[in-house]
Amino acid sequence: MAAALGGLGLLHGRVRLAAAAAATSSSLSRPSRRALVRAGAAALPSARRSYGSEAKEEEELRVRYLEDEHKGADLKERAKMHSSEVSSFVSKARATINEMANLPVPTIAAIDGTALGGGLELALACDIRVAASSAKMGLVETKLAIIPGAGGTQRLPRTIGVSLAKELIFSARVVDGEEAKAIGLISHVVEQNEAGDAAYRRALALAREFLPQGPLAMRVAKLAINQGMEVDLVTGLAIEEACYAQTIPTKDRIEGLLAFKEKRPPRYKGE
Repeated sequence: MAAALGGLGLLHGRVRLAAAAAATSSSLSRPSRRALVRAGAAALPSARRSYGSEAKEEEELRVRYLEDEHKGADLKERAKMHSSEVSSFVSKARATINEMANLPVPTIAAIDGTALGGGLELALACDIRVAASSAKMGLVETKLAIIPGAGGTQRLPRTIGVSLAKELIFSARVVDGEEAKAIGLISHVVEQNEAGDAAYRRALALAREFLPQGPLAMRVAKLAINQGMEVDLVTGLAIEEACYAQTIPTKDRIEGLLAFKEKRPPRYKGE
């Protein structure tokens, strides 16, 4: 059983959350309080970058994930809680998941096992979700006469649409990776491998695609998208304009132009 947060909080079978950034200016160069519970290293063959929980070089991939030893909401324990304790627990879980959502770098949830209740809410707070075809996902709180309490009622409709989100929450239905991909809950579905980490490997491959880009541009792009999706188009375009303006005076922008002119890879520093 891995980390579990929010509603029911079932998240196991190597469900990992990876956050990648390409410069030490990223907030991932320091641990995020509880949003990423345990740091871990991921080795990729033929990769020259180093992989681990803390930055050692300027262009390093940082990966943090939730490990199996970290357990969350135990339903037997929850049954013994006073109503005030339950409210406090869910409030803290909600704050943790919101912190994950607000990380200023790309985040990827790799679901190789089961993500139910708070586990799925945590994954929904990531920018991208990848799952094995055998993975199981769902917001199943209504089975226990409660509702998703750590963002599920808000993030699931924004991800798959209002009507379908209502159907899944009202029915407490659990979907596998193939169905999750079909309804837009995840971006990629992969066949599970013998090691049981196919989704995690796919997530790392995606993170590797993000690494060459300018880290400040990535941060501002995420901000523009997230804020723009909450407003009308005219306001969203104004947000994009304001965010674009932040990239103009940066050293990275000049480096990008020089690298293009000199036909070489850019060396971004997050400045």
